[in-house]
Amino acid sequence: MEIYCDNAATTAIDPEVAQAMLPFLTTHYGNPSSGHQAGRKVKLAIDQARATVAGIIGASPDEIFFTSGATEANNLALSGTIMTYEISHVITSKIEHKAVLQTLAKHEKEGDIEISFVKLDERGNIDLYHLENLLRANPRTLISLMHGNNEIGNITDIHAISKLSQRYDAIFHTDTTQTIGKLRFDLKEMNIDFLVGSAHKFHGPKGVGFIYINKNQRIKAQILGGGQERGQRGGTENVIGIAGLAKALEIANRDLAANHNKISKLKQYFISKVSIAGIPDICYNGESKSVENSIAGILNVSFPCLSQGSIVKKLDQQGIFVSGGSACSNLTTAGSHVLNAIPCEKDKENVRFSFSKFNTFEEVDHMIRSISRIYHAEPSALLHAAASK
Repeated sequence: MEIYCDNAATTAIDPEVAQAMLPFLTTHYGNPSSGHQAGRKVKLAIDQARATVAGIIGASPDEIFFTSGATEANNLALSGTIMTYEISHVITSKIEHKAVLQTLAKHEKEGDIEISFVKLDERGNIDLYHLENLLRANPRTLISLMHGNNEIGNITDIHAISKLSQRYDAIFHTDTTQTIGKLRFDLKEMNIDFLVGSAHKFHGPKGVGFIYINKNQRIKAQILGGGQERGQRGGTENVIGIAGLAKALEIANRDLAANHNKISKLKQYFISKVSIAGIPDICYNGESKSVENSIAGILNVSFPCLSQGSIVKKLDQQGIFVSGGSACSNLTTAGSHVLNAIPCEKDKENVRFSFSKFNTFEEVDHMIRSISRIYHAEPSALLHAAASK
């Protein structure tokens, strides 16, 4: 039995999405920049997709630009803002995605900016009082703070941050990769300048995303040539992906309440089951255990270390696919920069389980049984965990 429980890394394409993409793989293959009828049909599909995304998040179609994904969108927002407005100070946190942190670190190394890191509490939540103090001391700054953390699931109050950004004339960029399609947005109610999304996080295709650029902001393009996306991003549009993104977001918005309810129950069910599985000294990182303060699908659990091997690898061998951190962190041996930035028990193995609408309660039961068998096959790990309590 194979179980995929790494949906914060990527999700399966919804069958409805695959069906919506099919015509652009077969009959609607014109170049949207072409003036003939075949091109105009495809251009119309892009325009319709743009209107769909805009309508769902409360934006205008001319504020939506399609990209290759959230990484490109984050780079565009940050580098574009720094270069266009000659921003010299940026406020961020140490638990942002590396697409944000590495982009900012590059600009800092080149002498473009100074970075201030806002304080975090013991669960990884943003200290809004410290943020306001930083804004007060640094007028006309750029804020880059994510809405939902991809490893520990924490949800940041972007409404409050948008008010602070307006009060102190700051530019506000938020990485919403993990929350688009899972929480409702109305950008008419917030002072947000840049917001990003990636289709493969909400059951759409990989390799396509979007950026919202507030109509009051216009930044320098990072990819030149062709003038596509109204000059903001050169290159022939990924029409197949754009059609899939719009359909995936439409479905996610349509079924948002039902999906949220089911996924929340899956997480709570996992927590209740693992608590009686006989594995001592389990704890949860960040706000991931909280129903109110975390993304419904993300649960980050600290398990006792095994005497040999990794629980993530042992589960993988049994056909259960979870993550030891964010998918990008798995490519290095440095560990999770998110968990290193907040208090957590360093002598434990941290495992991220991330659920989707396609997971089942039966799969949770199977995962718990597998985890229990792994630990009970290594009594030394259980004894060590019990002794350390």
